[in-house]
Amino acid sequence: MQESLSLDLPDPGGQGRPAAIPAPDTAAAPTHAVGTPLAERLRPQSIDDVVGQDHLLGPGQPLRVAFESGQPHSMILWGPPGVGKTTLARLMARAFDAQFLAISAVLGGVKDIREAVEQAQAVRHLGRRTIVFVDEVHRFNKAQQDAFLPHVESGLFTFIGATTENPSFEVNAALLSRATVHVLRAMDEGAMLTLLDKGQAALAGPRLTPAARTRLIAYADGDARRVLNTYETLTAMLRGVEEIDEPQLEKALGEQLRRYDKGGDQFYDTISALHKSVRGSDPDAALYWFVRMVDGGVDPRYIVRRLIRMASEDIGLADPRALRMALDAAETYERLGSPEGELTLAQCVIYLAIAPKSNAAYAAYKAVRAWVKQDTTRPVPMHLRNAPTKLMKQLGHGDGYRYAHDEPEGVAAGERYFPDGMAPQAFYQPVNRGLEIKIGDRLNQLRAMLGDGRAGTDTDPAD
Repeated sequence: MQESLSLDLPDPGGQGRPAAIPAPDTAAAPTHAVGTPLAERLRPQSIDDVVGQDHLLGPGQPLRVAFESGQPHSMILWGPPGVGKTTLARLMARAFDAQFLAISAVLGGVKDIREAVEQAQAVRHLGRRTIVFVDEVHRFNKAQQDAFLPHVESGLFTFIGATTENPSFEVNAALLSRATVHVLRAMDEGAMLTLLDKGQAALAGPRLTPAARTRLIAYADGDARRVLNTYETLTAMLRGVEEIDEPQLEKALGEQLRRYDKGGDQFYDTISALHKSVRGSDPDAALYWFVRMVDGGVDPRYIVRRLIRMASEDIGLADPRALRMALDAAETYERLGSPEGELTLAQCVIYLAIAPKSNAAYAAYKAVRAWVKQDTTRPVPMHLRNAPTKLMKQLGHGDGYRYAHDEPEGVAAGERYFPDGMAPQAFYQPVNRGLEIKIGDRLNQLRAMLGDGRAGTDTDPAD
């Protein structure tokens, strides 16, 4: 579904495809229909009115420079809900006196893209630019995204896509290469307090006690739209009240207001408790903290990402099935959604807690990173170098390399694989638990065959 707008003006055509409309005077005060939500009424009218996103809009920052240069560029605005993606696109149209065409990727399709192209061509003859804004661009499939490419390349319009998903995974590489990705951040506490003050002034509404403000901001979870519209709802529900305290807030919002503070210390404390319970092999405690997080409104996708991390950091090769279990849980949750998919996550939590533990792979990785950081850049030994061309072979690349598959037991006994001049290091030290018991035995055998002094080494290289 496509919306043709010059900022906040209604469609003058009344029916059919919206017509291109001249941009309004930037100084003109916007008008709003009765019932317009507070967040829409307070939508910024210039970049100086925008609250937050200082890393993009502060002096000398990328979007500020774009606005001041007078030269719009195609971009992807990536960030959570309610952080100003649509607002920035509209402000860019206002700043560049451009026709603004909005397409919803949830409701729209190729037909809307064609109509946008036609309208952009119509105003191009009048010397006006067009900005095509695609909300939730990750919802468009490859063919729909590709439909924008020739028109972005020709300069027919400036493309602005908004997404809550990682564009590296959800936006076609071809389109991504033609657009700059700007990452918008969730509103911090200071920005949310500023928005609340603006909302209170606009509605002449009741004050909130410090505890109620903190609770409401935590509930909004960095979403400007949510904090403003929730405050508006509170004002309507609690007419005549001069000040709203935390008990009134809880009573008014009921189930909407979770006990879980997603924006504060409790969030990190609870995920820490879940992680440490899994690491400590207590499935009952781990399951308790998992349910606390789900009950508090935490996105299960965040929890499953942490479970994947636990499978690698705390279990590792003591039970390689743990990582597969976590990945399967993530895939199953995506298929089932809530609440059915949460059972799979609970099953994963229990498995990870019961599994044998090892941080040997994690410790080895950290040890190698520390070594490389403090060491010089050592050249690759000649016998290990690639030799795809005749010249490289003449230069000695690959000379003396022993193909392990042709050696007894598939191991080139006595061969060296570290850089010349670097003593072989025993970074990986398997623990005596789970599968790593067998891995440790095999590792000692291999190190003995290599004959470089690492066999039986049990010293932590990071010490």
